[in-house]
Amino acid sequence: MNYTENYKGVKIDVQAPTVDISDAIQEEIRGSIDKLLRFTAKIKAFDVYFKIEGQGSTSENTMGIRLGVPGPTVFADEKGENWVPMMKSITDKLIRQLQKNK
Repeated sequence: MNYTENYKGVKIDVQAPTVDISDAIQEEIRGSIDKLLRFTAKIKAFDVYFKIEGQGSTSENTMGIRLGVPGPTVFADEKGENWVPMMKSITDKLIRQLQKNK
């Protein structure tokens, strides 16, 4: 499932070819943007990549997020089992990068 939306002036682009994105995950994406906007108002794009690698019990979820901000590329990714904790971890990584690049 791929989708695009505009949220508070930030273009959200979700690429999830093999994953169905629930309403809860969409809300988590918006919550992450709200949290990141506290650190910089210059976010123009928020690109999220969801991927499942492998089959059955050996499958592994991967999520990556790239922020469209002026300056160096701000990107973080995470591997795990559940999307919401991965999103929270990636958001924390992105905040650290934003603080470092100030």
